[in-house]
Amino acid sequence: MYPTTRVTDDVDELAGVTFPDPYRWLEGDGDDVRRWQDAQGEVAASYVRDWPHFDRLRESVARFTVPRIGFSPRTAGGRWFRAAVAEGASQARVIVADEPFGEGRVLFDPAAENPDRPPYVSWISPSPDGSMLAVGVCDDGSERNTIRLIDTETGARLREPPRPPLKDNWTAGAHWLPDSTGFFFTGTDDSPTSVAHDVWLHRRVPEPTTTLVDGVSWLPEQDYRTVVVSRDGAYAVALQRLLNPVPVAVARLDDPAGLQWRPFVTGVDGTLAGHLVGEEWIAVTDVGAPRGRVVAIALDAKDPDDPASWREIVPESDTVIRTLTPVGDLLYLSELSDTYAKVRVVDGAGAACGQVPLPGRGALAEQPFPLMNLMNGHAEAYLFEFSTLVGSWGTYRHRPGEPELEVLREPEVVIENAVVEDGWATSEDGTRIPYHVVRLRDISLNRPRPALMYAYGGFNVSWTPQFPGPIAAFVAAGGVYVHCHLRGGAEFGRAWWEGGRLANKQNGYADLYAIAHDLIATGVTSSNLLAVTGGSNGGLMSGVALTQRPRLWAAVVPRVPLLDLVGACRDVYGRYVVELEFADPADPGEVERMAEFSPYHLVKDGVEYPAVFIDAGDTDPRCPPWHARKFGARLQAATAGEAPILVRVWSDVGHGWATDREVAITQNTEWLAFTMKTLGLAPR
Repeated sequence: MYPTTRVTDDVDELAGVTFPDPYRWLEGDGDDVRRWQDAQGEVAASYVRDWPHFDRLRESVARFTVPRIGFSPRTAGGRWFRAAVAEGASQARVIVADEPFGEGRVLFDPAAENPDRPPYVSWISPSPDGSMLAVGVCDDGSERNTIRLIDTETGARLREPPRPPLKDNWTAGAHWLPDSTGFFFTGTDDSPTSVAHDVWLHRRVPEPTTTLVDGVSWLPEQDYRTVVVSRDGAYAVALQRLLNPVPVAVARLDDPAGLQWRPFVTGVDGTLAGHLVGEEWIAVTDVGAPRGRVVAIALDAKDPDDPASWREIVPESDTVIRTLTPVGDLLYLSELSDTYAKVRVVDGAGAACGQVPLPGRGALAEQPFPLMNLMNGHAEAYLFEFSTLVGSWGTYRHRPGEPELEVLREPEVVIENAVVEDGWATSEDGTRIPYHVVRLRDISLNRPRPALMYAYGGFNVSWTPQFPGPIAAFVAAGGVYVHCHLRGGAEFGRAWWEGGRLANKQNGYADLYAIAHDLIATGVTSSNLLAVTGGSNGGLMSGVALTQRPRLWAAVVPRVPLLDLVGACRDVYGRYVVELEFADPADPGEVERMAEFSPYHLVKDGVEYPAVFIDAGDTDPRCPPWHARKFGARLQAATAGEAPILVRVWSDVGHGWATDREVAITQNTEWLAFTMKTLGLAPR
């Protein structure tokens, strides 16, 4: 059934610990690897497309395909800018209008740049006066993007856009100077696995120049960096660290001598994610408060690294504070209560000023990592996106003092006649683990049903109860979707993250198994009807679940996965990821511990593995496709069962952030078809 795969006697070594690596050659990019990958893809595609319900499922997947994270329109100079996919198009265009969702006119159409393969709009950033628009454009699915500058009045593209490229959209693109003459951006080098994050300043006048920002007291660690501009335009603030950002330096923008950076917070082991308001940095911190509190640090503080010098605005409580947004003189606090979103409003002294009446129990649109959420926001009103487990993103506006929300855009799709039920499982160490069950109202749980579990559980990411996108097609077909919250995420604050990372990483996998056993014990499903999937760190989780508990599942779908944690340390980005979340790759004991949840190293000959569909992209800079190739080859050789082990690596597809819409629909249809075919579930 499978293409022939040669085996070598290669050995991998990390911190003096050695491991057999019989499929090392699949890490290459030569013709032999390409032929193997293409042949595997043909087997996988043939298997799912032979299913008679494939085309009908694709129609359902297309209906439920919406952006993975809601993005609000941005306002500048009295105009509104947004990215939107036109009917029949595969990529978003950029539109400028007089209202948030006004008809407007097109400023940038990727199809005009390449009609055959329109590039992906990674981010948009209008200048403060609205006269200029910066757009990040990715043309190969990898997330690497280059900048286009467009005159808002004429639609003309300016010559000499700044270089170098941006690694991704995680630092929000261009951060404009208050006079709209230029902007800061975070550039990288030419290596797809680089962790280089240099900050550049591009000025348009008197002539276009792009210079490296120096003199900043950057922390020695290799991590994301960015420079943002304060709300009043008086200061530039340098921020560092993706998962727990801190403002490491500040400079006045009106200094005649140019940018004179002075160190700010450089010695804090914790998060200070916030905004500069007046002469204070106001931030959500987990220092002294695992669930978060709001503090203010004066710019002229003698020792800003000393938490005793901080002014506490909002103390820690039972809810988890995720982000804050200054609106006028008020602060809007995004919070989580038993995983569901809440928004409360306080004044600058922390006095309560009410709650935002959210349109249901669900999730605010939140970028995965804390640094990604430090946008300038909207000064006159609180503009946000919200979804539930059964309804897609809607856009809403709340004005201070108003009792009701203003609906700017209704949710595009809903899962008709669906219900959500909350559950709690108990992990092996006694920790209570929440999950949510989504099903159609007429699907009774009086007998085991086909069920699909999805989880992430890592990197301080809140896997909030938001619309599941294409997975809604599984629910619409009569399946049960289970949205899981594992330790390693951020749903319950810093302790929840620390409880599932580094030395505690196995806890997150134990949490997954606890939910699975709870679903089986309560009759929701059974092992022969249970599937599990996840992407990125969730792809790793799926691979661990497959190899640690092969009899617990009928189908496993690791998506854009990290599967060889030892081999990952051979490139700079992979080592950076391992050090953040899994282990110290320089410590032999840590390496041996990590090998206990590195799926490639856990595969055993003669085990009857369940059905597996490994889904990856060949331009993925975060979890390179060789993880999928090597793991698939090892499983195909080892399994004693007859269940299919399929490997599908997509061309010109990366980690999922910049995938063409039509390609994404087909990609999601394939892995869902595999899952539903295995579980005996068909579209209604």
